Amino acid sequence: MAKIIPFRGYRYDPAQVGDPSDVVSPPYDRVDPKVQRACYDRSPFNIVRIIKGVERPGDGDGEDVYSRAATYLKTWIDDGILVRDADPTLYAYHQTYTFAGERLTRKGVVALGKLEPEKVHAHEQTLRGPREDRLRLMRATEANFGQIFMLYADPARAADAAIDNAIEGVAPSTEVRDADGNVHRLWAISEANVIRAVQAALADRDLYIADGHHRYETAVNYMRECEEKGWRPAAAESFDVRMMTLFNVDEPGMSIRPIHRLIHGIDGFDPVRFLERASEDFVVDRHETFEGMVEATERGREGHTFGCVTDDGFASLQLKDRSIVDRLVPGERSVDYRGLDVTILHVVLLDHILGIDVKALEEQRNVTYTVDARSGAAAVEAGEEQLLFFLNATSPEEVIRVADHGEKMPQKSTDFYPKLLTGLVLSKMEIDR
Repeated sequence: MAKIIPFRGYRYDPAQVGDPSDVVSPPYDRVDPKVQRACYDRSPFNIVRIIKGVERPGDGDGEDVYSRAATYLKTWIDDGILVRDADPTLYAYHQTYTFAGERLTRKGVVALGKLEPEKVHAHEQTLRGPREDRLRLMRATEANFGQIFMLYADPARAADAAIDNAIEGVAPSTEVRDADGNVHRLWAISEANVIRAVQAALADRDLYIADGHHRYETAVNYMRECEEKGWRPAAAESFDVRMMTLFNVDEPGMSIRPIHRLIHGIDGFDPVRFLERASEDFVVDRHETFEGMVEATERGREGHTFGCVTDDGFASLQLKDRSIVDRLVPGERSVDYRGLDVTILHVVLLDHILGIDVKALEEQRNVTYTVDARSGAAAVEAGEEQLLFFLNATSPEEVIRVADHGEKMPQKSTDFYPKLLTGLVLSKMEIDR
């Protein structure tokens, strides 16, 4: 159940930093070197300096990206770059964006959520490397920067109504535009009656992690480290809670993009032999163009269809019979889990046919991920990758059904769009040692 707590967040002072668009960034896992450089260039106070610093020669000898992150955070607080709100606050967060030709607004609320992993439903597997990286940053800074993207279901939309009434006619305290042209708006709500109404509306709701699995697991691991040391929370903002943004799946504006798979490092890979082998379990159709492949894959959404790009051209693969999934997936798995496209992709195509098993995925040996299928196809055509699998998107309903079984999808199964920006509001822990 959702235990939601208002907090005194730290926010950038626009009088010190100028345009707030210059100091926010995408989530850390979406900050590639190009994005990182652009963020660095926009402002000396861009949050990317904390969430994903630049390595320097000699790092590891008393200083590294994590110690520098802690120094930036302390300096920016001491110098008034980041200013703490005076009262416990909830933050309404709206994202207005274009998806599939439609203009949408997704509405959420930023709060602290009690860390209760047994009561929070996760739907994706995580990777060791990102968990370790985020834990080192949390140890150094004792703060939350990026959001956990949480879902809950409330057809009555009670929390949304309370928040909408509170901000009606009120200008947002922060408004920024991201690199895709999406508009992000934040309102600070400190009225006690509104906070109580939101807490009451969410108190009996289950929470589902949509995005931020690594960050949530990191927070839980850090909480256990602190408890083992005998440390105690010294304020509402501490190690036993995590900053998160909660979205109601019964509100309009929820969009998920597919995350496609790029394959490399397969010894002796031959695209013709691969498709011949795949034809034993899939109906394989060739296509003249990338667009034709995409159209066929999306048209075959209900039949578990995957696009495929090799240096031999474009194809779509539609599963012939679900019985192969039943043979290959462990018997304790639910029907909902077995019916996921990502399950079928990972079990039948990656493991059974290509030999990319769970260990190889965990070690990130053969698979990388992209939301940009066209650039992925270009990488295959340039010989930089061996194969691209194009997927249809997972639905929010599938996410919740699988999580309700206590099961986790393969990593990178969903891409909720647009991403939540990092740097709109931060939470700093207070700890009694």
